[in-house]
Amino acid sequence: MTEAARTALLAKLAEQIERPDESARTAARERQLMLTKPTGALGRLEELSVWLAGVQGRSPTRTLEQVRVVVFAGDHGVAGAGVSAYPAAVTAQMVRNVVSGGAAVNALARLAGATVRIVDLAVDADLSDLRSGSAELVVAHKVRRGSGRIDTEDALTRAEAEQAFRSGLALADAEIDSGADLLVPADLGIGNTTPAAALIGALTRNDASLVTGRGTGIDDATWMRKCAVVRDAMRRARPVLGDQLLLLATIGGADFAAMTGFLLQASARRTPVVLDGVMSAASALVAQRVAFRAVDWWVAGHLSSEPAHALALHRLSLKPLLDLDLRLGEGSGALLAVPLLKAAAATMAEMATFDEAGVSDRD
Repeated sequence: MTEAARTALLAKLAEQIERPDESARTAARERQLMLTKPTGALGRLEELSVWLAGVQGRSPTRTLEQVRVVVFAGDHGVAGAGVSAYPAAVTAQMVRNVVSGGAAVNALARLAGATVRIVDLAVDADLSDLRSGSAELVVAHKVRRGSGRIDTEDALTRAEAEQAFRSGLALADAEIDSGADLLVPADLGIGNTTPAAALIGALTRNDASLVTGRGTGIDDATWMRKCAVVRDAMRRARPVLGDQLLLLATIGGADFAAMTGFLLQASARRTPVVLDGVMSAASALVAQRVAFRAVDWWVAGHLSSEPAHALALHRLSLKPLLDLDLRLGEGSGALLAVPLLKAAAATMAEMATFDEAGVSDRD
């Protein structure tokens, strides 16, 4: 793809993304004033119901029935720099665990009434023997095995980044065309908090020491190595900050590029998204640079213990629904927030108004 074609692709996406329905938001606010409760008594559930009304384009809101989790799986060359408490081989092992139904994402998806699809974008293993089980495995979008070590080389070629980005668009379309009414982008990959920190640090202009976290639970020596990797990756990113796809190729990875495309296409297709942890926040920051209106279609499921996550959410002006010190990924925090969204929709749609209940709304 030429530079002109790449620019045209992103510009077209940005043009397709509109604001949520303001008339539905207004109607939702007015309905909240009529429901049998003191004004504001349901706190943030009321804010969520207004957001849902806008993204659904209707008030009262409808029940969320088709929640879809898409897990973006990939390995990262920085794992070889000793930045994680676990070896890179764990990524493929965890993919198998997700497919068999034994991971946290599976348990929490069952609780939330969601389906799980895991996509191998850059796992450094041959998973051709693996068949879909409790979670559907998608291998058709695989870009490569692993990525480059971002402190010394690019994660991807420009063409690979574009391929992964287009895969994200296609994955969003597939879920939405089959009826999804709420999407959860999840991540799986040893070392992925390192490129996430580098992307967030570069885009928010924060020092490496402020964006680098403990990831899988690393010790001080490992954290210092990780800081150095993030610092060097951020330095490599400076010349390409104005080119989102090239930025993802330089210090991101196939999973980041695909998730960025996924988020943008969901917004273009007017489908709400619950963001998860630091990886989805990093992808969201890149997507925001493409289309600032896209953020209106997202809600932050939680605040993780990764310091870069808070910085990214602040830049996105998103207030997390939960703060449980999670650092797992896999969509875990987003899935825990799904019942809150369902509660917001239910209270908006199912509570009686003062007139309907014959209750006096004022003295």
